[in-house]
Amino acid sequence: MILLDSVTKQYPGDENPALDSVSLHIEPNEFVFLVGKSGAGKSTLMKMITKEETPDAGKIIIGGIDLDYVKKRHIPGYRRRLGVVFQDFKLLPRRTVYENVAFALEIAGMSGKDIRRTVPKVLELVDLSDQAKKFPDQLSGGQRQRVSIARSVARQPKILIADEPTANLDKLTTQEIIDLLKKINDFGTTILVTTHNENIVNNLQKRVITMKDGKIVNDQKNNGIYELGSAPVPKQPARVVQVPGHALKPRPVQKSTPKLTQKPASKSKPRRFVI
Repeated sequence: MILLDSVTKQYPGDENPALDSVSLHIEPNEFVFLVGKSGAGKSTLMKMITKEETPDAGKIIIGGIDLDYVKKRHIPGYRRRLGVVFQDFKLLPRRTVYENVAFALEIAGMSGKDIRRTVPKVLELVDLSDQAKKFPDQLSGGQRQRVSIARSVARQPKILIADEPTANLDKLTTQEIIDLLKKINDFGTTILVTTHNENIVNNLQKRVITMKDGKIVNDQKNNGIYELGSAPVPKQPARVVQVPGHALKPRPVQKSTPKLTQKPASKSKPRRFVI
């Protein structure tokens, strides 16, 4: 579903690369948290997926599409295959809740008849049917984020990317938004969320990928927890310097006892989200 193979990106003037040979594979229907401090490379990785940036090296394949072959004129069409939820909502202030969701379908080329059939069902999914005629400035922060999510899932994308979707929300509203993302994931949509919220990561215990200095330093595929402060950095092999006249033998490395991991429970077949 999402494949990055040795992806590297360095911006002009920066001493270190924003992404340093990053390899990543996210399966269909996974729910993944991407965590890391500012400057770790999370935003650049997201921009690679949405094709806002192009890698200097490496391969990116999203939903079977090799992004090397997506021409500039085809980028808008490619992005319409993705759902993107932003921290600051990015709603159209002079359009109602209904019109914000309908507009996303209009630019995708959906007919008026299909839009009138689809929008009420999407608003019902995000529990905003009774807010359809209101404008964004009449809504709470949590409701505006629900509109943003509704707009993103209206076209039923296979992948939904949420960039800090709960950053400006209180604790209760944060949980409501995460529950909504879980519901969408249950319908079969792959979810990738960037967050600094330790509580939602630990409570959900999904896959957690930690980034540092442009690299993936930890990938907990099952029952992941927030370990940003203690994420292990991959160790580089020790250099052995040959001194003339001396034959050096490498010291034996003591192997640690492997940890036993619990076998993940089998997943039930996801329900289909049909609107």
